[in-house]
Amino acid sequence: MKLNTRELTITGLFAALIIIGAFLKIDIPLPLYTMHFTLQWFFVMMAGFLLGSRLGGLSVVVYLLLGLCGLPVFASGGGIGYILRPTFGFLLGFVFAAYVIGYMTERMNNSKRWQYIIPSTVGLFVYYGVGAIYFYFMKNLYVGETVSFTLVVVQYCLITIIPDFILCVLAAGFAVQLRPVFGRIGLARG
Repeated sequence: MKLNTRELTITGLFAALIIIGAFLKIDIPLPLYTMHFTLQWFFVMMAGFLLGSRLGGLSVVVYLLLGLCGLPVFASGGGIGYILRPTFGFLLGFVFAAYVIGYMTERMNNSKRWQYIIPSTVGLFVYYGVGAIYFYFMKNLYVGETVSFTLVVVQYCLITIIPDFILCVLAAGFAVQLRPVFGRIGLARG
């Protein structure tokens, strides 16, 4: 993938915004693991909305690589060992969600706020789906603790899905306003 200077810069900017979002958090102590409600999700959605599938997904990949290289950019630190944490799947879900949001947005012809809520909601289910599946398999296969998938969904998805959906609505509103600007500078597609 060949990127020009503008694309590299904006991809790095969104990776930095996702990092900032990791530190704007509320810790939720749960029996299996502490969950963090952060603003990362908002910036992941904005990357998808404003940069499209390719650059939006890439900005999240850059963020993940920085964290896996040891920089403390995740809500609870960083390092390659983070892959073995059951909650890493939610971070991995950000990549797929940004790509899906960008893909759907690139194909939209209208700029009404309610239409932007559709890709963000689909992205939310992708993000939670990847996270819940990863968490379930890591807990059951790697950690060796038997946990039902229902328990994972109830304790790690239902608790934060309403606030994350509110972020979906907010991101849709911002995207409606900012997408024309990104389109004029040649970044937003569609």
